[in-house]
Amino acid sequence: MGGSRRADVLPGADARLGRAIRAASNGAFQVNLWAPEPAPRRDAAHEAKVRETLAALAGAEVPDPGPGPFVQDFAAQCEALVELAPPVASTIMGLFPPEVVARLKARGIAWICNATTVAEARAAEAAGADAVVAQGAEAGGHRGTFENAAAETSQVGLFVLLPQVADAVRIPVVAAGGIMDGRGIAAALTLGASAVQLGTAFLRSPEAAIHPAWSAAIAATAPEDTVLTRGFSGRLARGIRNRVTEAFAGDLRPAPYPVQRALMVKVRAAAEAAGDAARMQAWAGQGAALARAEPAGEIVQRLWSEAGGLLP
Repeated sequence: MGGSRRADVLPGADARLGRAIRAASNGAFQVNLWAPEPAPRRDAAHEAKVRETLAALAGAEVPDPGPGPFVQDFAAQCEALVELAPPVASTIMGLFPPEVVARLKARGIAWICNATTVAEARAAEAAGADAVVAQGAEAGGHRGTFENAAAETSQVGLFVLLPQVADAVRIPVVAAGGIMDGRGIAAALTLGASAVQLGTAFLRSPEAAIHPAWSAAIAATAPEDTVLTRGFSGRLARGIRNRVTEAFAGDLRPAPYPVQRALMVKVRAAAEAAGDAARMQAWAGQGAALARAEPAGEIVQRLWSEAGGLLP
């Protein structure tokens, strides 16, 4: 907690981002890549319906996004990663190919793999991962499920998943999902975690620099007010229930990833400009209401003190 920074390498980013982070930090940072999936099957008629719905939310026409691709080439990302050589690399939604794993190990780069099931954790260990993140269903943001189509059926709560993953693998296990204070940290360490990963707990800190409307929404979000949705990107993710999640909660399904993400650009921009959390991509875990608007350093110190007071 608090001792390193993670850079999610998404469309439009490259090794320059990592070099900038290295220059602005003590060097302890991590680069996270989304494992690729097959190109989406496009359906023009269905996308037209999605665009019509999104146009009503954006207050403006949502154009056809074109043929894509809408994400960076994964092989090129891996090349940039090896060149940058951060202390830690991680994957979500899958594994690095064996040849990339070999190159990471040759450069002394530790690999942490996100897993949402015991089977995924075992696969990560077998592929050469140095540690695994056990992501419970409570977690905010995107689900790390290896198979996109299986994301809805692999929803296991952290404190059920964690001890079983810890028993199944020999590598360190990092607990993630719904941990918001020292009580959660102490419980996770007791259940077999070597470390914990907190996300939503830090979103209201000034360092996170999220939109004030999103921060205010987090403070008012009860556990049942977060939902799993594909409405923002086409991949399953947990966020605060709002007009966007409700638009895709019925018969209309989102376009596949990453097409849906491209279609959402105007809605996200309109929501940010208006300060309207009802249309924002407002990720949050089920423990959102426990997040405090404190500096990140103070949050870390408080969490350390709370957990230390509960552990032997």
